[in-house]
Amino acid sequence: MTDRPNVSGSLRNRLALTLIGGAALLAILLFFAVRNYAVQVAQQGQDNILVASVTSMLDAAAIRDGTVEVDIPYAAFSMLTTSADDRVFYSVFQDGNLLSGYGDLSLANDTFGGNKTFQTNKVRGATVRQISASRTLIGANKRTEIQIALAQTQDALSETLDQISRNAALLGIGFFALTAALSFWATSSTMGQLNKLTTSVTRRGPQDLSPFKKPVPREMAPLVNSLNSLMGRLDHSLGQSEDFIAEAAHRVRTPLATVRSYAEATLQRVDKEENREAMRSMVRAIDESSRAAGQLLDHAMITFRADHLEREEIDLVELVRDLVLRLTPIAEMKDLTLAVYGDEQVRYAGDPILIQSAVRNLVDNAMKYGPADSEIDISVTANPRPEIKVCDNGPGFPTQEIDTLATRFKRGKNAEDTIGSGLGLTIVQDVATAHGGSIKLTNQREGGACVTFSL
Repeated sequence: MTDRPNVSGSLRNRLALTLIGGAALLAILLFFAVRNYAVQVAQQGQDNILVASVTSMLDAAAIRDGTVEVDIPYAAFSMLTTSADDRVFYSVFQDGNLLSGYGDLSLANDTFGGNKTFQTNKVRGATVRQISASRTLIGANKRTEIQIALAQTQDALSETLDQISRNAALLGIGFFALTAALSFWATSSTMGQLNKLTTSVTRRGPQDLSPFKKPVPREMAPLVNSLNSLMGRLDHSLGQSEDFIAEAAHRVRTPLATVRSYAEATLQRVDKEENREAMRSMVRAIDESSRAAGQLLDHAMITFRADHLEREEIDLVELVRDLVLRLTPIAEMKDLTLAVYGDEQVRYAGDPILIQSAVRNLVDNAMKYGPADSEIDISVTANPRPEIKVCDNGPGFPTQEIDTLATRFKRGKNAEDTIGSGLGLTIVQDVATAHGGSIKLTNQREGGACVTFSL
């Protein structure tokens, strides 16, 4: 069971929240920027109208017969008409003295010498935008200065700004929603490359340590390079382990064969029964060690070839018949009969060496557990998929252990007195897996075990 990694949040969520947070900040800045610009533009428009109005009023001022006359034109006030019916206040001063208008509307302090001064003020409880301007009048024997204060409430301006603010808010919300959607899309698109790499790693078999060759984004190149480096080191380490096992099994099997021949020769010369029993136990132990070494060698070979399948078009029936022909002398020594049934021909593209090794282990197991004067049935069929089924008349598989017998070095409790290493079914399962197949262990009703080797 693999240890779960320590998880510290979602990279996708972090990236999405960062982008969405940035979008929210930009939306707020956009709202205030649009609103402030609208306030400036609207205020500038109102100021321009006030300038035009006060200029029109100042132009109407004149000195006649030594008296200052200010005839306020109708157009000066009509220009200030708004949809909100804003109120207009005015005051006319001569040299700082009120001539006409609202007495509570005062001049700005620096309204002299033709200056125009703007300010925001309060008149009769209402906020107004006020302009103060002056004009010097020169008569025959008189020089005087006329000052006019003109103010207008800002109800229409407030309504306009409210409308602009609502539109700016809607624009900001729309911008935020669009940016959030684009953030999720960009995050999914960016993380999709990582998900593809994850899927590629997940789909690999346990023996596939080849490097990743598909193009990846530049930012993921260091990760892929690290993975490829790790794969290379693992492949090298596994290769060394497999070579060691193969070499060790080969070096052990040869001297064991020599020791067995000496033990058999000694057994023929020993007279005492207790010594003969000891020699028989020695031969049995040597046979078990030799078989284990041979299966270790087969397993190492299968582990290596499973990564580099050399598929050939073969006839499974012919392959099985050839193997049976070579195993028949051994079967006859044990008073067993090997019988091949099934289709006349089953074509399949696979590794003949691996498939032959798997079938040999199946038949060898059946000969080990099959009683004397019994038949071992080997059927080869093509439908629904290529299958090789080997059945014997032995004790069968322990029902409670049938799901674990293909585990490496696992043997049933009823096989304790039989020579074996616990690798036979493991080899068969590895070969089936390498060819995209499986094995199935069952017991026959009339007694005996069956192994179905599917490709």
